[in-house]
Amino acid sequence: MSKVYILGGAQTDFVRNWRKEGKGMVALLKEAVADGLENAGLSYDDVRDLNRDNRVSCYVGNFIAEMYTEQGHLGAFLTEVDPAFYGVPSARYEAACASGSVALDAAQTKIRVGDYDVAIVIGWELMKTVDSKTGGDFLGRAAFYEKEGKGIDLPFPKLFGKLADETIKKYGVDEKRYMDALAAISAINYSNAKRNPMAQTRKWFMSFEQANMRGTETNPLVGGRLAVSDCSQVTDGAAVVVLASEAFVRERGLKCRPVIKGYGHRVAPMRFDKKIYENASSEYILPWTRQTVLDAYKRSGLSVGDIDVFETHDCFTSSEYAAISAFGLTEPGREYEAVEEGLIAFDGKRPINPSGGLIGCGHPVGASGVRMFLDLYKQVTGTAGGYQVHGAHNGMMLNIGGSATTNYVFVVGEE
Repeated sequence: MSKVYILGGAQTDFVRNWRKEGKGMVALLKEAVADGLENAGLSYDDVRDLNRDNRVSCYVGNFIAEMYTEQGHLGAFLTEVDPAFYGVPSARYEAACASGSVALDAAQTKIRVGDYDVAIVIGWELMKTVDSKTGGDFLGRAAFYEKEGKGIDLPFPKLFGKLADETIKKYGVDEKRYMDALAAISAINYSNAKRNPMAQTRKWFMSFEQANMRGTETNPLVGGRLAVSDCSQVTDGAAVVVLASEAFVRERGLKCRPVIKGYGHRVAPMRFDKKIYENASSEYILPWTRQTVLDAYKRSGLSVGDIDVFETHDCFTSSEYAAISAFGLTEPGREYEAVEEGLIAFDGKRPINPSGGLIGCGHPVGASGVRMFLDLYKQVTGTAGGYQVHGAHNGMMLNIGGSATTNYVFVVGEE
């Protein structure tokens, strides 16, 4: 199986509201694809030339544009971006909030088996087309809608509030200690976002004290123990990554390009209550997430000590908390130690979400997997600017769909 190289990519500014700008899906794609190709050192003429020999293909990650924008058949819409995409194989990939990662997985697979030499991956979502209650109902389709989403206001905060409840119950962790750790996770992600010029909350304020003021007018509860400070953002945005084969990299004389070193993909039971029932025999609250991480370590030949930076799916602070032990940074049930000791802080030994994560950077659901992957590329190539982690040689990302139902992990590192 051949190596898969990363040529570059780009993301849109996640603070933007495209509807208020009078722009829609095609404008979003045109901007993101043009910037992504330019960063990767490619042009539309290159796409045309590669397509003549059937060497290029495209992969679109999107969760639920049919609801947010009343449009499907999304892979074909790249032909509206530029005529260079006429004839280029392209399709849409969906796995709820892990839609970007399933698109990346399809792209890397096509390169590994030699079907194509260049793969253009685009993840995107426009979410500010509706009010928050309607959007929350749309997102409920990422759960078992009839049983976990229908008729429930903001179903996902409630599901991840249950994850907080079950974590406290499973490990017997002191409630205050746990909730303090969640507040610290929130404050870290907001603080990291201030370093990221593309982050949605880069001008927002959040402190540990504010995050801990749950149930107040400025930080109301939204799902069980979880408050607004514990939640990721409603975001418009897109991210693009360009992957390439070893043959293409040699042909172009490209040097110092990072590679995909490992990956994992596992699916847990759809319903949250079944996840909890089935995890009783495991020491991990999310055993399928942990197995996905282990698969990625095995494929990469690396261990947790080799990973310099992590990007994780902090759709809620309770999901990042669970990811700490899934990555192997602590024993399960002792995740608070990594928070209290500063291990995951920006200047810690194993920083998580220097980009700001989904809480700080933003969460356009179909784009988040691609955005996390792009940020690993930036860290490994030393191009992350103000949120660059010093000495980042290998990075790992975790992207989940639903209530940790679909789990994807990628390891990106220097060749």
